[in-house]
Amino acid sequence: MFTGIVEEAGHVLAAAPQLRIACERVLTDAEEGSSIAVNGVCLTAVRIEPGSFGADVSPETMSRTNLGDLAEDTVVNLERPLAVGDRLSGHIVQGHVDATGELLALDALADGNWWLRVRVPRELTRYTIHKGSITIDGISLTIAALDDDIVSVAIIPHTFEVTNLRNRKPGDRVNIEVDQIAKYVENLLRRD
Repeated sequence: MFTGIVEEAGHVLAAAPQLRIACERVLTDAEEGSSIAVNGVCLTAVRIEPGSFGADVSPETMSRTNLGDLAEDTVVNLERPLAVGDRLSGHIVQGHVDATGELLALDALADGNWWLRVRVPRELTRYTIHKGSITIDGISLTIAALDDDIVSVAIIPHTFEVTNLRNRKPGDRVNIEVDQIAKYVENLLRRD
């Protein structure tokens, strides 16, 4: 389980399916088999070396995420799993990406803030609500506006600086994980 609070921006050394990521901070307590979220995708760290780790990306993960789009030197968001007793600064994130969305715009606002607009797949819009949570490329964000299948979020200067958003452009595919609790509620109501 993750929180969507990105700890480090790493970069790709080798593309998937045998992904290799250069990083430092998320390796401080990593060991073979540890989970590390890469752009919000929970992966198993293998082939850990000083300054990098590998991860085998399954065909299922390749089909649902943007990990197959990652080329050498692409910047990625990294997060270690939540430890019991830690503060939950973001929201509950499983690292099980639901689908990819399309980045439509990332517009500069005053004081270093940004306005991000992403088109999400229609089948996921039922899990989005104004002021609800959404994870985009592993970043825990609050939905600021909804317009049909377009989700808008405000990006503060800190988030822009420490994540891969500073390298994103319109047309990029981004990983989307909707609120897990909403999916459970829907499933329970359907059973009744």
